[in-house]
Amino acid sequence: MKPFGYLRATSVEEAVRAAEGRPGARFLGGGTNLVDLMKLGVERPGLLIDVTRLPLDHIEELPDGGLRIGAMVSNSALAAAAPVRERYAVLSQAVLSGASGQLRNTATTGGNLLQRTRCLYFQDVSKPCNKREPGTGCPAREGIHRDLAVLGHSPHCVATQPSDMAVALAALDATVHLHGPDGDRSVPVTEFHRLPGDHPEQDTVIRPGELITAVQLPPADRGARSRYRKARDRASFAFALASVAAVLDVRDGVVRRAALAFGGLAHRPWRARAAEEVLRDAPATEDTFARAAEAELAAAEPLRDNGFKVPLARNLAVAVLTELAAPPARG
Repeated sequence: MKPFGYLRATSVEEAVRAAEGRPGARFLGGGTNLVDLMKLGVERPGLLIDVTRLPLDHIEELPDGGLRIGAMVSNSALAAAAPVRERYAVLSQAVLSGASGQLRNTATTGGNLLQRTRCLYFQDVSKPCNKREPGTGCPAREGIHRDLAVLGHSPHCVATQPSDMAVALAALDATVHLHGPDGDRSVPVTEFHRLPGDHPEQDTVIRPGELITAVQLPPADRGARSRYRKARDRASFAFALASVAAVLDVRDGVVRRAALAFGGLAHRPWRARAAEEVLRDAPATEDTFARAAEAELAAAEPLRDNGFKVPLARNLAVAVLTELAAPPARG
């Protein structure tokens, strides 16, 4: 038994004060990832700050037509919310593609963003891992890496970010709201997760003591359609080998707006800016979609056993964009 302190916070301010100056403190929401990592010995918090009773479990309609999603909104509630299903279908689909119904009932919006890699070496404390113990090495590069990164990795880490929800949020240009010792700040979700670089132990740009309070979605483009597609080893309760979140607005056969993000390929959700540039004002054809995906994936650097991810991601993107460009079914 590893002893740790426990505090049930009654306000955001109390939670942040309790974490300030305590590197071993962790916020506890649904606990679906944190508690597992504690059991494995990967996480050894000196203090758990329970934030489950904080008033952060609401989805709020904003005056501009956007949505503010509290950090404690469960994944199940998020996926089922009418405004999300009707205006941000890609987000509902992404959330429903992750985990199981039981886990989605417990997992939270904030926790989903902060879940950690499922790299086998990170989860095994008997193995070296730069993410868990900086400076010890990355055995995954020459070891088991079939599920790991092909984009944006470094000599120090080839881990992937496992969240499905975060990929959809990247395509939707969401914003993460934080409260910490220095007050409130907001970070675009595309800048929230880091690439590993020389510091793979830092998954995100979150600062010590900061708590995610909400995720904000901009107003939905009424002319656009969206979709999430995920390829995995089995049909449920499995992490993405590759995934695609797409938002597409086609008018008169021409792409007027496109937002594309890949999951399962990098240390963060990968916003496909090069692909979007190819798509902008181009004919909405399968050939255009293929050229766009190939432009983005040209930067891929697959390892010995994960090169299959590149054509897999390309084909997912082409299929999803083709479906979105087709006229919606009537009746």
